Amino acid sequence: MPCAQKIRGSEVEKKLVSVVIPAYNEELCIPELAKRLSDVFKIENAYDFEVVFVENGSSDSSWELLKELSLSDNRFKVLRLSRNFRMDGGLTAGIDAIKGDACVLMTADLQDPPEFIHDLLRKWESGYKNVYGIVTKRTGTKFIRRVNSQAFYFIANLLTDGKIPRNVSDFRLVDKSVYLSVRELRERNRFVRGLFSWIGFSSIGIPMVRAERFAGESKAHSMKVIDLAFKGIFAHSYKPLKLITIIGLALSTISTLAIFPLIFLWIFSGVPFAGFGTLVTLILLLISFLFLTLGIIGEYVGLIYEEVKQRPNYIVSEQIGINIE
Repeated sequence: MPCAQKIRGSEVEKKLVSVVIPAYNEELCIPELAKRLSDVFKIENAYDFEVVFVENGSSDSSWELLKELSLSDNRFKVLRLSRNFRMDGGLTAGIDAIKGDACVLMTADLQDPPEFIHDLLRKWESGYKNVYGIVTKRTGTKFIRRVNSQAFYFIANLLTDGKIPRNVSDFRLVDKSVYLSVRELRERNRFVRGLFSWIGFSSIGIPMVRAERFAGESKAHSMKVIDLAFKGIFAHSYKPLKLITIIGLALSTISTLAIFPLIFLWIFSGVPFAGFGTLVTLILLLISFLFLTLGIIGEYVGLIYEEVKQRPNYIVSEQIGINIE
């Protein structure tokens, strides 16, 4: 069971909690986020804290703000990536850089309220090693975005046999043993939520309300979200491949059943030429099944292609207050 202090020799040393925050064009959110995190740290004074901001290829003044923040408070450290490696690339860079006894993962837009860290710490202290937020409400999110999220979690939960819980958030606290295990998983097609679910350990979800974005524009555009959803499903489940067989059998059954109404039409209405109905039915069904099959196989081939190239998940161009190997 974790406690706030650990003994080394004759000294009593506070446990270190590392907070990893990818930031992409969040210049309007960073000052308020730093302030609220500092307030949390004051209350949780039984722990030491460090914050690793991963500046994820921003085009605004995020990098300059983070540099100033790091110079004014050495608890705030910064990794600057050479370009945008998306959310999961930023999280991976941060996880590789920390040495804390526990790690908190969160976003920079304040939709993940820093005050929720109190609840995460209490569950960690009670013995859980992977404590994550379960989103019960999304404030300020558009209808289409909410529908996309619900559809993704339903399908992902179904196809991965529950490995990806419904409405699970990236906002979580994990024990050092957990993030070290994830660090060893070097696959290129990363869906961090899925990786934490896959490795196991004692886990628990805590209900949370996802707050409205503090400022700026959301980076979670529909196509990017859909792309991430497909990657998350295909990277953690082979069931879509198995579905090809099931769909093939279903289409064969439908084709067989379609013969009977066609016979009825042939008898009472006639057809343009002999075999017309049969040809149309078979062509439409087989072509649709063929393209569905090629699409699913293509997604898996694409994932294999990315893995074979063995390119890094991120590239660090600059760092302040921290050394990453």
